[in-house]
Amino acid sequence: MKKWIILPFLLFLFSCNQQQQDTYLTPEKAKQYFKKIEAACNRDNGKLWGKNLYGPVILIDRNTRKIFADHQDSQGILKEKEGIYTGTYPKDLIISNISIKFGGTQFALTPLPNEEDEYRIISRAIHGLFHCFQETIGFTSSGYNTSNMDEKNARLWIKLEWKALRKAINSEGEEQKLAVRDALIFKGSNREFYQKYASDEIKFENYEGLATFTQILLSTSSPEENKTRLLEDLNRIYSFQSYARFYGFIDGALYANLLNQKGFDFKTIRSENVDLARLVKDLYDIQLPEVCRDVAGSIALNYDFENIQNEEAKRDADIQERIHRQISIFIEKPVVFLELESPYFDFEPEDIHSMDTLGTIYSKMRVSDNWGKLSVEKGGCLVSNNLKYIRITAKGFKADKNKYEGEGWHLTLNEEWELVQVGQNYFARTLIP
Repeated sequence: MKKWIILPFLLFLFSCNQQQQDTYLTPEKAKQYFKKIEAACNRDNGKLWGKNLYGPVILIDRNTRKIFADHQDSQGILKEKEGIYTGTYPKDLIISNISIKFGGTQFALTPLPNEEDEYRIISRAIHGLFHCFQETIGFTSSGYNTSNMDEKNARLWIKLEWKALRKAINSEGEEQKLAVRDALIFKGSNREFYQKYASDEIKFENYEGLATFTQILLSTSSPEENKTRLLEDLNRIYSFQSYARFYGFIDGALYANLLNQKGFDFKTIRSENVDLARLVKDLYDIQLPEVCRDVAGSIALNYDFENIQNEEAKRDADIQERIHRQISIFIEKPVVFLELESPYFDFEPEDIHSMDTLGTIYSKMRVSDNWGKLSVEKGGCLVSNNLKYIRITAKGFKADKNKYEGEGWHLTLNEEWELVQVGQNYFARTLIP
């Protein structure tokens, strides 16, 4: 009898221990990280942007949604514990590396990496703090449409541009100037093909690229380390299957790095419409041809173009195989359609797979929009290339008031919205009076 009493007790202790170990961050570690984040900001102390970037920071574990904050929120939601403030992030809120108002206080939201990594934690916090700063000068994140960056021609041009930028970062003098010119020619060729996307590209490169540049610069201790971290990020994004939602993070950072090498005053940037590439062109005194495509083809041979073509041919083959395997899930009935109006996404880059003209599959994702919140845990969802709608399978569909679920997903609709069946499919719409 005693054995049966002891066993549940041991299981209870094991369960408690597992809950305690579900995140590597402790209050004591969190305090240390906050000090290091503040120290990184203090070393710069406003030299780069005219203001010390340090402010309220939330470190958050994606799996447990546990919060560690360095400041009390104004509404008192977070509770003091061992010198920091803790709580649980609501399940219906998106977790991303952004500036967010929580409990009435503006915080830099900092998702913790899956494994403890000091550089990534500190640099992500600075990324979020820079977004907080951007909001004070009128920069906004507005869901840029750069879906063209998943088209084959655009990917060819941007890979050539990145190879030229890598050469520019690693060289100096006339060799560097020539590499900068080549990068600008490749970017110019891309924009000549996709002129209608140019405005969103500039804003994306500006908003996220400057954040990446700032986080790397303030988180590293030497020019050599700064360059190493920058090129590590380039390598990581270069390998992605989809560029549409990520290229701006590194593209803008690379141009900002070149500006910084020339002593550019970043405090003069006070508009989200500033074209970083044009600033580089002027600062490096680059002369470009009237039509970049006229010369881009000939200089592409200097940047391993054959290998780039082979990489993209393999990507095309992977896409076709994926379409053949998964197309019925999102195209054949029954399907749930959700129109995107002002979406906010939370996802991991590695979970994204292009489906060519059909859109992009997100294996796991959280989305908030005017209609409510969608959480996709498995099975994926298909987002159109123009970011206008999401499709999820209606297999296993269940409804309970304003809450809906299917295989691998959960949806909560806001008041004044409903999910209606039209034929075999379902559509979200505002309630009809």
